[in-house]
Amino acid sequence: MNPILRRAAVIPTAALALVASSPAFAHHAMGGEMPSTFGEGFISGLAHPVIGPDHLAFLVAVGVATALGGMPLWLPIVFVAASALGVGVHLSLVDLPAAELVVAASVLLAGFLLARGERVATGAWAVLFAIAGLFHGYAYGESIVGAEPTPLYAYLAGLVLIQSALSIGVALVASRAASALAPRLAGAAVAGIGFAAVIGQVVPG
Repeated sequence: MNPILRRAAVIPTAALALVASSPAFAHHAMGGEMPSTFGEGFISGLAHPVIGPDHLAFLVAVGVATALGGMPLWLPIVFVAASALGVGVHLSLVDLPAAELVVAASVLLAGFLLARGERVATGAWAVLFAIAGLFHGYAYGESIVGAEPTPLYAYLAGLVLIQSALSIGVALVASRAASALAPRLAGAAVAGIGFAAVIGQVVPG
């Protein structure tokens, strides 16, 4: 297989691996304990998007969508900034109804759009990234509500860093794909994770 195609194939393979990484969609790195130091907050911020399959799947979708549409690399920052805002909304004790369901639905929608293999306008992706980021961030905020300022700021720093690195990194790798099939396969894998997440939210137990 052509080396470029092999690299492109990593995208859907990694996305598919997310399904097996964890059966739960709401973990954080401290094992349920509130971060109490800068280091604990930073590690928790780094880990939260990675160990949540739905969050990680959306980051993969952000990167693939950015590359597939030839869109600027600042576009993933729309999602990252909105997620930081979403954390702030949660910390302000403002209620966003059905947040976890919206998170799951955003993953399903992003995967579906990628799997179709048709170009989606940059503005439409930006709107999706902004809305999804707000709700993903709101979900992230659950693990840090009540923390002291130092671990809280460290958490936000880790969260912004890991999301930026992952989404832009995926975009750079995906931009080298020599086949249109790899992004579509990645989209199908992301959609599968989103579908499982939606079912988990609407079906009791």
